[in-house]
Amino acid sequence: MKKVVTYGSFDLFHEGHYNLLKRAKELGDRLIVGVTTEQYDESRGKLNIVDSLMDRIEHVRQTGFADEIIIEDHKGQKVEDILKYQIDIFTVGSDWSGAFDYLRDYCEVVYLDRTKDISSTVLRAQNYKIIRMGVIGTGRIARRFIPEAKYVSGINVESVFHPKAEKAKAYCQTFELKSYTADLEMFWQDVDAVYIASPHPTHFFYAKAALEKGKHVLCEKPMVLKEEEAKILGDLATANQCILFEAIKTAYCPGFAQLISMARSGVIGGIRDVEATFTKLESPLNRELTDTETGGSFTELGSYTLLPIIKILGTNYRELRFETIRSENGIDIYSKAYLQYPSSFATAKVGLGVKSEGQLIISGTKGWIVVDAPWWKTQSFEVKFEDSSQNEKYFVKYLGDGLRYELSDFVALMNGHERKGLKLTIEESTALAAIMENFLSDRE
Repeated sequence: MKKVVTYGSFDLFHEGHYNLLKRAKELGDRLIVGVTTEQYDESRGKLNIVDSLMDRIEHVRQTGFADEIIIEDHKGQKVEDILKYQIDIFTVGSDWSGAFDYLRDYCEVVYLDRTKDISSTVLRAQNYKIIRMGVIGTGRIARRFIPEAKYVSGINVESVFHPKAEKAKAYCQTFELKSYTADLEMFWQDVDAVYIASPHPTHFFYAKAALEKGKHVLCEKPMVLKEEEAKILGDLATANQCILFEAIKTAYCPGFAQLISMARSGVIGGIRDVEATFTKLESPLNRELTDTETGGSFTELGSYTLLPIIKILGTNYRELRFETIRSENGIDIYSKAYLQYPSSFATAKVGLGVKSEGQLIISGTKGWIVVDAPWWKTQSFEVKFEDSSQNEKYFVKYLGDGLRYELSDFVALMNGHERKGLKLTIEESTALAAIMENFLSDRE
């Protein structure tokens, strides 16, 4: 008897799950299906699980393909199960291709092509559905999005748009999407929500077009480069009952959320200064240092460094000024923004051609908080006091590239969980756009 095992969350059970189990069953004589617990899913970075464990087990049972259903609740269990049940074949979907090659020491490993056209087959009482997600753009950040999206329950990335069809086609083939197009009107027909990862100057056009079509929008930072554009998008989202998120991934990460809560709790007293630094050395041939219209250090990294300032000190600053070092083509390779508040001030320092120590320091009347680089992927921070014996360090997990966190909140808000929208508001995104607009005006 040939024994086969597969594992999964099987949340919001759909046609793709059904087909995977059917084909897994066809690989052997007996199929064992491992269903993951919510706690284990969270520990490995799978977010936004909707159905209960018992519901997910029942959905698997109803297919009739599983000869035995087991529960997966800890790392390393796959090897244990393979040995315990004398498994001949381990199988999962092809979107995990290569991830489980280490199991070849114990049994045959088969990656099954995933179902590209997914539709929900088990409807919950709340009528949650699989959200059809589309991607606009095919560059570096867009290529990180698909691997992160598979960790978020309730969505399926189905389509990609690029004005050059050959680029859309290549992206579609690489990530096994359902469709690609260079026709924007056709693209809108295939999606419920979009992730915009195109060049900065195009964000407003695509976001506005999407919202006018009633599509939810997750837009890469900076969302727009003008204050008025942010206001227009915010009003459109409200009028059309759409979700609009600026994808500054730091804002949605658990560690950063805990850091902001700690800073605002009063534990270090009244906050009088925030210093945020993010620098890296880019090749002078990259877009960031060759795009003389919207390239440069501040448009690329400024959103990150302004984020903790806005979240802690607010949007009502009194004064704003910049200092910049430029390259020969006029692009800023190192910039500082100074913000003056009624009883505090802040500095945002960024660089693509100058390297500096990359810390986030929050200074208060009773103590201070230090977050070492890369603080924008907050994994730890230390609360410090004059009496160092009172210092305390905090550690928080940061999984993958971090995009899963913003996407999880985006999906949750679409499903009516209002509290998820508090991590970065449209008012804060509008303030960030106003600062970007001031910087670009000042640069000219």
